[in-house]
Amino acid sequence: MADRKAAFAKRKRLVFHGDRWAKVFVAELGENAESGLLYLKALVPPAKAVPWVLSGHCAARRLEKMMRESAMESTGNMEPVAEFVIRFVALFVEKERFKHIDSVLEKIEGRIDAQKGVLAVTLESAAPLDGAFASGIHVEELRQHIAERTGATGVKMKTRVVPELLGGYRLKIGGFYVDASLRKQVEKMRADLETAALACALIIPGSVNDGF
Repeated sequence: MADRKAAFAKRKRLVFHGDRWAKVFVAELGENAESGLLYLKALVPPAKAVPWVLSGHCAARRLEKMMRESAMESTGNMEPVAEFVIRFVALFVEKERFKHIDSVLEKIEGRIDAQKGVLAVTLESAAPLDGAFASGIHVEELRQHIAERTGATGVKMKTRVVPELLGGYRLKIGGFYVDASLRKQVEKMRADLETAALACALIIPGSVNDGF
C-alpha cells in the first residue's frame, strides 16, 4: 500500500499543468498581463544561460537575487509587474518546472490573444516561404481572409517548415487543420485508387492482383 502511495505521489509530481500556470499569470496581472509577458520573455534567455542547474529552492533563491539586482540596475526601482514575474520564474525553478517555461510562455500568449480576439494560426509548408505559396496566394492575403471569415480582430500567424508535407501547405487554426498539402493529396489519391480497385473486384472477380 505504501509503495502504491509513493508511486502515485511520484506520478503526481511528474504531471505538469501548464495551462494552470498560464491562467494564474494572466489572472493575477489582469490588464498588465501583456507587459508581464514581455518582461517574462526578456527574463527567460538570461535565466537559461546561468551556469548552474535551475532546480530546487537554493537555485530559485539565487536566480531571484540575480534577477532583482538586474532589474534595479536597469530601472532603479521594482515595479509590481516585474516583482510578480520574478517571483513567478523563481517559483518555476523551486518547483523544478523551469524546463516547461517555453510551453507556458506559449499558453500565456494564447490566453492574452484570446482575450483580445486575436486568432493564432500556424502555417506549415514543405519549404521556407518567400512571402507566397506555390499557388500564388500571399501570406498577408491569407491572413486577411482568415480574419474576415472568422471575425477575429487580428490574426497572429506563425510559420513552420514540415518537409513531410512534400508540397502545398497546412493551416492549424485553434484545434482544427486545413490540409492542402501534397502529401494529403497523395494519400487521398491512393485511398481513391484502393476504393476503385475494390469496386472493380466486386464487378470483375480476379481483376485486382495482390500487388496493388
